[in-house]
Amino acid sequence: MSDLLKLEKRGHVAILTMNNPPANTWTPESLRLLKHIIGELNEDKENYSLIVTSDSEKFFCAGADLNRFNHDDKAQSFEFSLAFGEAFEALTNYQGVSIAGITGFAMGGGLEVALSCDVRICEEQAQMALPEAAVGLLPCGLGSQQLSWLVGEAWAKRMMLLGERIKAPQAEKIGLVSEVVATGTVLEKALELAAKVESQSPTSVRYCKSLIMEARGGDINSAFSKEREQFVKLWDSQDQKEGVSAFIEKRKADWKNC
Repeated sequence: MSDLLKLEKRGHVAILTMNNPPANTWTPESLRLLKHIIGELNEDKENYSLIVTSDSEKFFCAGADLNRFNHDDKAQSFEFSLAFGEAFEALTNYQGVSIAGITGFAMGGGLEVALSCDVRICEEQAQMALPEAAVGLLPCGLGSQQLSWLVGEAWAKRMMLLGERIKAPQAEKIGLVSEVVATGTVLEKALELAAKVESQSPTSVRYCKSLIMEARGGDINSAFSKEREQFVKLWDSQDQKEGVSAFIEKRKADWKNC
């Protein structure tokens, strides 16, 4: 099971490579493994960022193998949907900065894993879709909510209700990805972005991320007070003291992630 996802650590960066050829489809086992990996990374004080990618130029991830849905067992369907939901909720709530490096086709659960990341970049050959309704299903890995929030209702409806497949230039235009890079270079670019995280206080990043996600709740007034509370709470951290001291002393900060 551990071969379905390959985890490599380079300093403060974790690289998670989907590894279920030919199309990197998800299984309940690999989804549970993803949830477990995220839990371990959250406990690792030396981990600041996570890159989710694929070795394949053709497939980032094609979602779930439809053979796993060709049955009448609702209990099995619940197990699979729960595995999708829990894994991608864990990724969404990852305490560092997550970057999806999309290579080729990102379909269904393949797009949903990218939607659960903080930053999405893709190679020029990439194509993205949530085509579940075409086979009598619907997105069950947070896709209906994440996509709508990120690109707006109009494009979410075109992709989910009309089944439109989005190519890389259009994905960048509508904000589904923040940048398109040449084929074969997405990991290099993702590592470049991850390196920027290391200049930031991990504690501050964690608090900022929680505040950004707070906006999804729709109550901006309560978020105003939470922002101030989180700001003051930083004074309980070593990183706040180190960050200010390093700036005043004109040196590089030595973050403790606490």
